[in-house]
Amino acid sequence: MSSSQQTINAKQRAALAAASLVRSGMIVGLGTGTTATLIIRALGDRIADDGLKFLAVPTSAETAELASSLSIPLRELDDVDTVDINLDGADEIDFEFRMIKGRGGALLREKIIVTAAKWRVTVITEDKRVTKLGLNAPIPVEVSPVGSRHTRRRLEALGASAILRVRSDGEPVITDGGNRIIDCRFQEDLEPNSLNATLKQVVGVFETGLFLGLCDLLIVGTGDGIEQLENPSSEWK
Repeated sequence: MSSSQQTINAKQRAALAAASLVRSGMIVGLGTGTTATLIIRALGDRIADDGLKFLAVPTSAETAELASSLSIPLRELDDVDTVDINLDGADEIDFEFRMIKGRGGALLREKIIVTAAKWRVTVITEDKRVTKLGLNAPIPVEVSPVGSRHTRRRLEALGASAILRVRSDGEPVITDGGNRIIDCRFQEDLEPNSLNATLKQVVGVFETGLFLGLCDLLIVGTGDGIEQLENPSSEWK
């Protein structure tokens, strides 16, 4: 079996484990990206096979479209009092459960929804576990479309290699909120909490892809099964 197929199988096992945590009557935050897609499809199977009933709050238009196609009823975040569980992947996560997210381009909405959730579950494969954030994955920063070139310069002044994310046709990627994304890499070994605070002080920055204190349970798909790791700093019950 190829290494790519092993990774797909590991991701599938982890997604199924995450989907199994949903109970009827829950309100579920649904993430965006390839891992979230597998989770959503697994939840669609549970609706069809087991009669599972829940409401979902999608983090992107892409997620909403997929969920609707699988007969998953949707609500906007302001239409519900709380989100019982949030299910999503991550681009990187370190051993303090700090994450980089946003490769799928929905980081602002993802962070708003995961912050509202009682229980935050992150699903990854082993290769996404890192000792230090940002060595492999860039840190996405969602910025205003107004003056984005100047915002990029301000990010570069902080020591970032800042690249505006573009589509295959060269046009800027536009988020569901109508914003743009600048992917940042830092050569220095910077502490995630202070870096996040510094980035958010830049005029024009709406949100960063540093998700800190937002993972209660980590599900890791491995070569022969899954591993579930609880964040010892989590306050969820």
